[in-house]
Amino acid sequence: MYAIVEILGQQFKAEQGKRLFIHRMAEAERGATVEFDKVLLVDNNGAVTVGAPVVEGAKIVCEVISHVRGEKVIVFHKKRRKGYRKRNGHRQDFTELTIKEIIA
Repeated sequence: MYAIVEILGQQFKAEQGKRLFIHRMAEAERGATVEFDKVLLVDNNGAVTVGAPVVEGAKIVCEVISHVRGEKVIVFHKKRRKGYRKRNGHRQDFTELTIKEIIA
């Protein structure tokens, strides 16, 4: 059984027991339980339910594991023959979730 759920404007495939890395949820503390009710699709062993726009009564129950930072991404700009070079780095903050239950 899996579900497609929208979390903070992004869509994720959620299966029970799997881990998700979503953009940082500042209000969620480590060990807290969070629920997401914007479930767009549910597949229950071949029986697919598609929402219009969401599946009524479906929700995902997750537990917050930790807040982590992603790997560094280097942003490099250059204009040839002009001597212009600019280097910048970025590390995105993520929240790690474990999916405890899919209610459909």
